[in-house]
Amino acid sequence: MKNEQHHVKQVIIDPTAIGLFGLAMVTLVASSQKLGWTENVSGVLPWAIFLGGIAQLIASNYDAKHNNVFGATAFAGYGLFWLGTGMSWMIQNGLFGEVLQASFDPNELGFAFLGYFIFTVFMTVGALETNKVLFFIFFLIDFLFLGLFMSTFGIATDFFHMMAAVAEFLISILSFYGAAAAVLNGHFGFTFLPIGKPFGIIKK
Repeated sequence: MKNEQHHVKQVIIDPTAIGLFGLAMVTLVASSQKLGWTENVSGVLPWAIFLGGIAQLIASNYDAKHNNVFGATAFAGYGLFWLGTGMSWMIQNGLFGEVLQASFDPNELGFAFLGYFIFTVFMTVGALETNKVLFFIFFLIDFLFLGLFMSTFGIATDFFHMMAAVAEFLISILSFYGAAAAVLNGHFGFTFLPIGKPFGIIKK
């Protein structure tokens, strides 16, 4: 008698919920500091590392298994951003010694923010054809990085700092909604929380 092998197809979860929850948490805590509701960045660090960094990298890994280039790139890109930013804060606060702390040039962080602004602009174009919630999250991230690199370079510092702070807080609110929609829509099997259809602007 022939032995039959049954291959069970592995179902890979949609990582959108955990990725957006990670983004929502870190931007909520980070924006509280920018808006002056809290002080310093030491208390932001754990959320930058674990929620902003690791949670989004986990989401990226699952999106890669879905062969979702856009989702995997977005979650990996922003996950690594929070790890890099967290390390920059550690250097600024002397965790790696006085020599590195003394030689830290904030303008280098400004160029990193500029690079992420460029990254976010073309990701926003891609987000046009995902859903409206995700598009507006990317749209707000554009303003976050615009505010960050301009204020870091000392250009209209107060104005651009506040732009970044408000944009980051709104990113958090929309990301909480997006995470809730991803969980509850999938859990219930119907559109419990609407996220809006793609714009349908970019076509072959």
